[in-house]
Amino acid sequence: MIDYHLHLWSHGSKDKPVVLEELAAYCEHAAAQGVSEIAVTEHFYRFSQARSILSGYFRRYPESPMRDLMEQYWEQNATADLDQYVAVALEAKAAGLPVVMGLEVDYYPEAMHRVQAMLLGYPFDVLLGSVHWIETWPFDHIDDPVVMAEWERVGVEPAWAAYTRALEELAATHTVDVLAHPDLVKVAGHRPKVPQEYFDRMAEAAATAGVAAEVSSAGMRKPVREFYPAPGLLRRFLELEVPLTTASDAHGLGDVADRAPEIKELLVAHGVTTLRRFEGRVGTEVAL
Repeated sequence: MIDYHLHLWSHGSKDKPVVLEELAAYCEHAAAQGVSEIAVTEHFYRFSQARSILSGYFRRYPESPMRDLMEQYWEQNATADLDQYVAVALEAKAAGLPVVMGLEVDYYPEAMHRVQAMLLGYPFDVLLGSVHWIETWPFDHIDDPVVMAEWERVGVEPAWAAYTRALEELAATHTVDVLAHPDLVKVAGHRPKVPQEYFDRMAEAAATAGVAAEVSSAGMRKPVREFYPAPGLLRRFLELEVPLTTASDAHGLGDVADRAPEIKELLVAHGVTTLRRFEGRVGTEVAL
């Protein structure tokens, strides 16, 4: 098993310098759950280098309280040093720790060429692609009642349609290697009447772009109380032979490799025998 989605800082916390001992502790905790390799994948927007190419990005949208909230959140988070993060991840690899170096990269319509150009300058092993907001609405901020109130204004069907379109566009940029928590839009428990229509599009986007999809336990810690992807979406990924990675999306040591045995049991039940691992952004198959 692998855990290819791990963060070093919790949501809302200040970043701090990455240290080798922290990565070693992640590896030890993962090994205790049967996970033999981890990927550190901090959010790209948490680094000052992201600010250098994306500062003011959300001003392209009409002025609104939601835009102000999103701008403030984004600017407050973009403070860590990507070079220091990379240096410690490389140090961990050189020390023999089972670590691959990655990032979680959000979708910025009309700006992904800038993101891609910057990230090509770093020796990443894997890049996860995510959609965490629709225009200026960070729909997965489940602890913010103002953000959650937007569900009623936007509507479930339009939200799923916009999310799916963004995921399709992200995959088509060929900026990332894995679609993280591919049906994240369900996080608060809101589902469309006919989700299979969206599942088909998500799976076809992954297959067409040649990217992998993530099977994550993170949804079990959210109101939706379900793995990502949903059973119907997982079946569609498998029908289209989309490679899979597995993940916890931990934001601290305690959730590293969360429910890894359950994920393995789920995949075995679906006949999955291999996972996709990455090195230098090149994927190869490893035994489940």
